Amino acid sequence: MHKQSGWTAAAIVAATMAAGPAAARELVAFDAAAEAGTVVVRTAERRLYFVNGDGTAIRYPVAVGKAGKQWTGYARIDGKYLRPAWSPPDEVKRDNPRLPEVIAGGSPSNPMGVAALTLDRGEYAIHGTNRPGSIGTFASYGCIRMYNQDVADLYGRVQVGTTVVVTR
Repeated sequence: MHKQSGWTAAAIVAATMAAGPAAARELVAFDAAAEAGTVVVRTAERRLYFVNGDGTAIRYPVAVGKAGKQWTGYARIDGKYLRPAWSPPDEVKRDNPRLPEVIAGGSPSNPMGVAALTLDRGEYAIHGTNRPGSIGTFASYGCIRMYNQDVADLYGRVQVGTTVVVTR
């Protein structure tokens, strides 16, 4: 993934909110033992929570890994990218040999959407999608997909080093 110049997080948020449906995120009660600022993904629920630390969290609908492609555990965000280019990992390329080596950021065929938060665990990321119909499903090779407007919102709330906890 490559950071694209000329775009700010505010511009991405403004563009996605103007171009898409209302955000699906919502404020909910959240009593799990997680520090403020932690990202919690509950795979079975197909939901991601950004913990506020006051007994609430922002809940976002997501797509998660297909059967056999899911993972659980801890990770940290190790990169933040706007309009990232995407190179398919080896496993994806094996399953889809017609994919190009790189899909440019901003391309409608780029599966990363408007932003990506890469994780320090393998080739996984929390990212947007240009296939919003996949949200709420088991669709990926282990990445966490979000509506573009929701990943833009989360992008502004997290930092490199943010803890991510993925549970079933």
